[in-house]
Amino acid sequence: MKRFLLSLVFLFISLSASAQCAMCRAVLESETDNSMAEGVNNGIIYLAAIPYLLMGGLIWFIYKSRKKAKRTSQD
Repeated sequence: MKRFLLSLVFLFISLSASAQCAMCRAVLESETDNSMAEGVNNGIIYLAAIPYLLMGGLIWFIYKSRKKAKRTSQD
């Protein structure tokens, strides 16, 4: 019951937050040089790639573990 009430409190009481993307876009549009925009785009790519790399590593580890377990059970 306490969790339910706490969940309701968190659901209905929220703080407003500024959207960073709109601020970044305004700054990047005002720049005459594209180097800052390229840097922001590269940062977004790096941040987006990390979860995929972590999941790929986890899947590779599980695959190797199961392959090793299968090999030892056959011997």
